[in-house]
Amino acid sequence: MELIAKLSKVWDGCDTPFFIHQNGALRFADILAQPAADLSGVRPGDVVALIGDFTPASILTLLRLIDLDTIVVPLTAETAHEHEYFFDTAQVDVVIEGGQVRRRPGTRHHELIAALRERGHAGLVLFSTGTTGRPKAILHDLALFLQRFETPRPTLRTINFLLFDHIGGINTLLHTLFNRGVVVAPGSRTVHAILDTCREHAVEVLPTTPTFLRMMLMSGAIPDQVPACLNVITYGTERMDQPTLSELCRLLPDVDFRQTFGMSELGIVRVKSERRDSLFMKVGGEGVETKVVDGVLKIRSQSRMLGYLNAPSPFDAEGWYDTKDVVESKDGHYKVVGRISDVINVAGLKFMASEVERAVLEYPGVSLVTAHARSNPITGQHVELSVQAADGQEVDKDALMAFLKSRLQPHMVPKRIKIGQVAVGHRFKKA
Repeated sequence: MELIAKLSKVWDGCDTPFFIHQNGALRFADILAQPAADLSGVRPGDVVALIGDFTPASILTLLRLIDLDTIVVPLTAETAHEHEYFFDTAQVDVVIEGGQVRRRPGTRHHELIAALRERGHAGLVLFSTGTTGRPKAILHDLALFLQRFETPRPTLRTINFLLFDHIGGINTLLHTLFNRGVVVAPGSRTVHAILDTCREHAVEVLPTTPTFLRMMLMSGAIPDQVPACLNVITYGTERMDQPTLSELCRLLPDVDFRQTFGMSELGIVRVKSERRDSLFMKVGGEGVETKVVDGVLKIRSQSRMLGYLNAPSPFDAEGWYDTKDVVESKDGHYKVVGRISDVINVAGLKFMASEVERAVLEYPGVSLVTAHARSNPITGQHVELSVQAADGQEVDKDALMAFLKSRLQPHMVPKRIKIGQVAVGHRFKKA
């Protein structure tokens, strides 16, 4: 694969910056001129773990590894405690970190990796977030993965909020590279640091998560600290709640809020929100089909993964992938209301955890909430809540319980409320 040569043609004669970070602005040609890791010992077909972030050195190394037809496993320092598991699961041959290259002892190789080697194609391994068990290793054929970027598309100045080990972060990088855009790398991913970076570098697009948007909302930074240059905010990777979206749209009337939808297993699919304040979306794009079976969304995509390296294939005989997302349908649009695993059954009465969470978020002073099903010897299950108060505020459990009793059916009312920190992972999703 000659990716660097192809991108060099895209950027030929262009003197505008491609990459802006805390140390300055760089053209694509400047990225290629960076000091490079010594890849002389890396062979085509090697599985290579690249530990980094969106820095000039990591970007250049990533592109060079793709051109070497290796199978790249992008990782970040935030997941260091899981790296050995990732190395073993992805059957990593080489680890690159901080410019240092080391080869691991001989590893066994999966049949999917062997098939990719036989084709002479580069590959990409991404790991799921692992909220319901150990993370799954998702293998893509990069020859297929990169095809979607061949069609020129408009691009805006974008902050690369999503991380180096996330399909959304890789998508933002490649989309910008193929379309002569500008990507801005934040020095920190706190609410105020992100907004300051957007203001300083005239960022137009912020791709982020519902959890981070909720944190922005409760920080008090909205609307006064949101720069006028920020025209589009996209959100995905987890379910958005309507109270948060409605309040964001009210406070930021000039910002276009757009939902994204994609899974590492399927690649990025094209999504169009019904309206900026609506959670209904149309899912499709080239080579993507959808259907709903028993209220659950299923997708068939030409850009899907080859398979898992540590789990059975999730595709049925006709190539359909069960997203496990429970959806409502309306005029060809879908709204995700929760996951199959979010269904709570209290004495035979079933409901979604998201229904309880939505009511909690309407209570003043609540920043984040997670509703859990817990075993109950009488009713089978009951609801328990983890609630995080906004900075500088307190949430009274008794008052919150009374509020919920006035808004929820009796079987949906939680039996226990815990006030404290709601766990948020390094990808800014509720854990």
